[in-house]
Amino acid sequence: MSDVTTTVRQYLAVWNETDPHRRRARIADLFDPAATYTDPLGEATGHDAIDGFIGGAQARFAGMAFTLPAPPDAHHHLARFHWHLTVADATEPVAVGFDVVELADGRITKVHGFLDKLPA
Repeated sequence: MSDVTTTVRQYLAVWNETDPHRRRARIADLFDPAATYTDPLGEATGHDAIDGFIGGAQARFAGMAFTLPAPPDAHHHLARFHWHLTVADATEPVAVGFDVVELADGRITKVHGFLDKLPA
């Protein structure tokens, strides 16, 4: 489980990385080159598209950070985890969701995102 927890923390670190060059390097390290990302707001395939999707989310939610409120649950090549999108000093997260990631050889091949709470 510790490897999965590390992978999930690295995944959230990608979403929190605002430097485009460092974010792109993290994506290259963590995601398979043909990885896919899908959630209700969009989908992306490959490093360039995933990077663009994350950059767009960061522009929309500038100054906010993704956190892991509880350890991930994993079996076989799958992991699921809840995340919170937070603002410093806020008592409630701005957004809440959970993702399911598929893994192969320690890298993310697919992300299936679900949104439980979005800002108005």
